Amino acid sequence: MAAGLKDMKRVFSKEKTFRPKKKFQQGTMRYQLHKHAQATLSGGRDLREAVRLPHREDLNDWVAVHVVDFFNRINLIYGTISDFCTDESCPTMSGGPRYEYRWADDHNYKKPTMVPANKYISLLMDWIESNINNENIFPLDTSTPFPKNFLPLCKKMLTRLFRVFVHVYIHHFDRVVAIGGEPHVNTCYKHFYFFVTENNLVEKRELEPLADMTRRLCGH
Repeated sequence: MAAGLKDMKRVFSKEKTFRPKKKFQQGTMRYQLHKHAQATLSGGRDLREAVRLPHREDLNDWVAVHVVDFFNRINLIYGTISDFCTDESCPTMSGGPRYEYRWADDHNYKKPTMVPANKYISLLMDWIESNINNENIFPLDTSTPFPKNFLPLCKKMLTRLFRVFVHVYIHHFDRVVAIGGEPHVNTCYKHFYFFVTENNLVEKRELEPLADMTRRLCGH
């Protein structure tokens, strides 16, 4: 059976969550899509099938639901190791010696800037949260259309969230194993990987840092 968010919370119950969980408003179509996605996972359905766009549903709605869901899950995962991810232990946002990531945004970091991993992830979660909370980008009313740049923006969010997996797996996985979280993190990663590859949301070159592990976990 796939590990859902409640299962992860039980494993990580004594650990802090990096950011508060974002929720869908009950009664909305996106809430129903969220419940549908959760039901397919908790029901043990094959993850490759669970990530496919449901018949007659809108891709933007499906992606919106999953961006919020992955934001919640990855926040929970990073929260379990954040005390061990310090300026001293992780002076750069990296995935081993071959991969380093610089932060850039439209405000304080207009040029790609090297920052410690914890700073990068904090900036990333703030940035994603601000977008999720912006009703011009993630409209609450389904009669309001998504902006034209919605999918490109979500691709950017998901690409950067993938980098959190890279950092956790390569630099902090011993901590995840120590608290018994390995099966839950692996299931979350597989769900994420199948979703972004099924819907072409993260470029193949971005997935390279975890390619060997992905072949073992996902058969890809």
